[in-house]
Amino acid sequence: MTAIDPRSPCIVGIGRRTWRAINGDAPEPLDMSAYVATMAADDSGSVRLLRSIDAIHAVHCASWAYDDLPTRVAGRLGIEPSHVETSMLAGTSGQRMITSAAERMLAGHCRAALIVGAEALATKKRLLDAGTRPAWSHTSPTGPEPIIDLSAWTSETEFAHNLLAPSLTFALVDSARRAALGIDADANRSAAARILAACNRAAVDNRHAWLRTQRDADEIATPTTENRMISTPYTKYMVAIMNVDMAAAVILTTHEMADELGIETERRVYLRGWSFGRDSTHLAERPFLDRSPAMAEASQDALRQAGISVDDVEHLDLYSCFPSSLTFAADALGIGPEDTRAFSVTGGLPYHGGPSSNYTTHSIAEVVDRLRTSGGYGLVSGVGMHMTKHSWAVYSDRPGPVTPPDYEAVQARIDRHHPFHVRPRLEQGTPGTIAAASVTHARSGTPSAAVIIADLCDGTRAYAHATDAIAALGEGDPIGRHIQIRPAGAGTHTFHVD
Repeated sequence: MTAIDPRSPCIVGIGRRTWRAINGDAPEPLDMSAYVATMAADDSGSVRLLRSIDAIHAVHCASWAYDDLPTRVAGRLGIEPSHVETSMLAGTSGQRMITSAAERMLAGHCRAALIVGAEALATKKRLLDAGTRPAWSHTSPTGPEPIIDLSAWTSETEFAHNLLAPSLTFALVDSARRAALGIDADANRSAAARILAACNRAAVDNRHAWLRTQRDADEIATPTTENRMISTPYTKYMVAIMNVDMAAAVILTTHEMADELGIETERRVYLRGWSFGRDSTHLAERPFLDRSPAMAEASQDALRQAGISVDDVEHLDLYSCFPSSLTFAADALGIGPEDTRAFSVTGGLPYHGGPSSNYTTHSIAEVVDRLRTSGGYGLVSGVGMHMTKHSWAVYSDRPGPVTPPDYEAVQARIDRHHPFHVRPRLEQGTPGTIAAASVTHARSGTPSAAVIIADLCDGTRAYAHATDAIAALGEGDPIGRHIQIRPAGAGTHTFHVD
């Protein structure tokens, strides 16, 4: 039998809770964090675990600007960790906090780590709608920091064309994938709705899910007053719901520490492989609008580390903020609609709920629960920004060799595909073809603008939007259609369909 590396990281405790509006407002996120952290310690079965934690990794909290969230959590728990860390805002954060702790363990810098996140966005919205502000504690003296540095993630021409909403950017790449596969728009939305209906069934059975109303594929795909269109092809029931009150925590230890604490082997789930990669920051620069090289490289790297293929994975949780994050991930893994595995064990962000940056902590906790019961392997993905950042991790009840990934080598394989040059200024009447397209909708459900990424004749790309081209985009498949682009005000382009 191969000896187990004593520094092998394993999850030994999980804690989750969803606070329902029917029971009143949720507590503040700091108290929610302490609550699920205590749950996770109790879940391990070791009364000494909580006092053994020497690192706290807090996931970015969008609900409240705390002065020092991980240190405040430590104070609530009555412990003094030697290392504290707070993540940035990103859908990859829960997983990346776990892998950060794991890498410190493998380097001998940590033996037990708490990863925790909490959001009370639904409660905050109710309070603000009622004209009051939350009276929560330990506010940052400098006030809320900008949740994201737009200059780092959004180019000048993207900002000018208002490509800020993920519901639009994920829809744009969805259209490029659909066209590349030769699928018409109606069939594409129906296929996405079938995938989401399977996720919804998981949410119905998940007591932690925010929305447990059963919805079939037709209901998910069909625009109605309640299920308004947001950006074609996405209806409201297809996109993440962020205003939730929920928290989740996991406690990670080394194999050696778990032995010392007397934690039963049946409680341990091992991190067996992980990776991370980034696609081009700016959407139109990407070499492929219809796929993600970063997803493909990072997912396969994580599976290689674990010594398995995707066929060996019993439990999947693919990040599901929008349908394209699911279908791009499935494409990267080489799995199709005939696969009988649900793409989410929680119910996904549209139904389980997407608590800002902390969703993957919830999905990992659910995978741990399932692996404890049935064994095998689980694969979890996270997505950040406009399908830009990608985290992947393999978990198992079975220990095995584990080494950190070579992130630079992974990124080098992604970057071998050269990006497009995106032109911020075009001359009057520049010809091109539509590479990606979506129509945004107002809250009333009324179409508001047609937005495109255009392939230009000289091998470059550009963005354009127009209100008078909405009807034209609805006449047949817009992808590949010839257009004329002309400059408009404030550094933008508009277009006319030939």
